[in-house]
Amino acid sequence: MMKPSKLWRVNSVVFSLLIVGLWVTVLAGCQSTNQSSEAQTSTATADPVRKTTASAADTTGMVWIPGGPFLMGADEFPDSRPVHPVLVTGFWMDEHEVTNAEFARFIAATGYKTIAEQIPNPADFPGVPAEQLVPGSAVFAPTAQQVSLDNPLQWWAYVKGADWQHPNGPESTVKGHENEPVVHVSFTDAAAYAKWAGKRLPTEAEWEFAARGGKENQPYYWGNELKPGGKWIANIYQGHFPDKNTSEDGFSGVAPVKSFAPNPYGLYDMDGNVWEWCQDFYRPDYYAKLAKNDPQGPADSYDPDEPGAVKRVQRGGSFLCSDDYCIRYKAGSRGKGEINSGSNNLGFRCVRDK
Repeated sequence: MMKPSKLWRVNSVVFSLLIVGLWVTVLAGCQSTNQSSEAQTSTATADPVRKTTASAADTTGMVWIPGGPFLMGADEFPDSRPVHPVLVTGFWMDEHEVTNAEFARFIAATGYKTIAEQIPNPADFPGVPAEQLVPGSAVFAPTAQQVSLDNPLQWWAYVKGADWQHPNGPESTVKGHENEPVVHVSFTDAAAYAKWAGKRLPTEAEWEFAARGGKENQPYYWGNELKPGGKWIANIYQGHFPDKNTSEDGFSGVAPVKSFAPNPYGLYDMDGNVWEWCQDFYRPDYYAKLAKNDPQGPADSYDPDEPGAVKRVQRGGSFLCSDDYCIRYKAGSRGKGEINSGSNNLGFRCVRDK
């Protein structure tokens, strides 16, 4: 049996993948034998997301973010300290997360196969029988009763056949859900889509500036109150996590894009719904030496919880965030994820330079 030396972190939650009773891990740079593996591996290792080479200037479905100075970070979270001044240049940003319909067009045009759809390379999992290495991804599974929150394996399951087309497993489908954010998309997959679209993934400074919508020093991106006027204005978790979701906001899982009002810049779902990948490598100490003008993130990744894993920043929280458990939908907070990991509460949106 393999030692769980590298645990898969999804949305700031460390957990291992359990496949037929065996502890296994998702490794960065895992290649498959399908014909798209070379292109996907180069996407992950060459870091092409810092610039786009596309010359097209189509900004349909995007919003102009004017740029400017702001205070980035949050004192509430150790890896979001110190709060510091940053200046970002104006840019275009997708008004909502990339949807199933949009991602389907990318797949149809390129034949790309996501990480979750690939058979893991047996060489990366010594000692694990090949028949147990099957495509799949992480799916939230609510518990039947209250449980201790110190073991995420109680509410996460590695589901064979779960991928962007089958978000809850092989019997599920995205038909009828075309306007929902695509999920089970790794950083590698998101970067490939962005390059195809002539766009790129946002820096976390760009993401936070856009999410704040010109407002600063507020606990939530939308303001000072969790429920302004007694109304939920973002898709997060209500009730008791992880056994009782009261769905007071109208959704127990992913919500269609534009289900809630936009922020002052005209952007939807910058809070909750699905986590969103950013281009920056993750380091908890980066803010202490962050560049002040258009920061691009550190040169490499380091997470003391998993020193060997290559991780990128995630932002915004998801429909599973609440004050009971994951509060990182709050303003200035950060998430992190291994670059080839995915789950049914993880998506992305893109940006384009002027």
